[in-house]
Amino acid sequence: MTTPTTHLPAAASYDDLVDRVLGGDFGPDPRTQRVAVAFSTRQAVRHESRSAGYRNEVLSLRLAAAVGSCAVEPGELPDAAIEDCVGADLARLMAHELRPVRVAALDTYLMHVLPHTPANGARSWSLPAGSSLRKSRARARAVAGLVDAAPGARVLVVGVVNSLLEALRARGLSYVPCDLKGGTTEWGEPVRTDALAELAHCDAVLASGMTLGNGSFEPLREHALRHGKPLVMFAQTGSAVLPRFLGSGVSAVCAEPYPFFWLDGGPGTVHRYRADAPGAAR
Repeated sequence: MTTPTTHLPAAASYDDLVDRVLGGDFGPDPRTQRVAVAFSTRQAVRHESRSAGYRNEVLSLRLAAAVGSCAVEPGELPDAAIEDCVGADLARLMAHELRPVRVAALDTYLMHVLPHTPANGARSWSLPAGSSLRKSRARARAVAGLVDAAPGARVLVVGVVNSLLEALRARGLSYVPCDLKGGTTEWGEPVRTDALAELAHCDAVLASGMTLGNGSFEPLREHALRHGKPLVMFAQTGSAVLPRFLGSGVSAVCAEPYPFFWLDGGPGTVHRYRADAPGAAR
């Protein structure tokens, strides 16, 4: 049985959340919960009508029916890391030397004890069957709809997804695209590489869950909390982790647990959370 989120205050920081999980605040001792399956998923894609493609790699861990995930830079996850995870308890993996393993372990535990259900504050959003591009655009509409900003507002987008930029444009929002890889958007706009340097110049932040895996989430959350600025997270990485920060800097989350939209042509579901919705953490 899961504990409703109404009984769980928002995490004060990522480290605070880990400490509370290890202390048993959310359910069974993670030292008693062992990973049955560990795997990585790799993809390369170039959508029809798009000029550029991209690659993804994601580490996923399974505990019973729950799968937790953390994206990594393609090619950077050593094969030994997957072997380390199989049969290991989640508490040990939350202290692993590799940050993606730590994040995936925390996500797996929270997916197990707090799945994406209405009782835990989630509201499902259906994605249609179809091409990867069609599903990408449908997900982008679900994400962009969570950004609480008026037309003309400037949104810092951390983790560039062209479909999300397209959806922000449709809402009349301007944006500053930022990604560690740099480059340009589909429309030739330069992609900034230092998100923290852009924060002061933007009215809202839309960030990927990958910020958990590269260590940039906490500065974004702290800035949003300190300045009362909307911070919306779209999350394949840490989809069960990020809702724990609603009301503590995070204003909304679009959670997408494994399997992700790009893995299947059939209909799918993402789960939306808002800090001001019934059942949200406080």
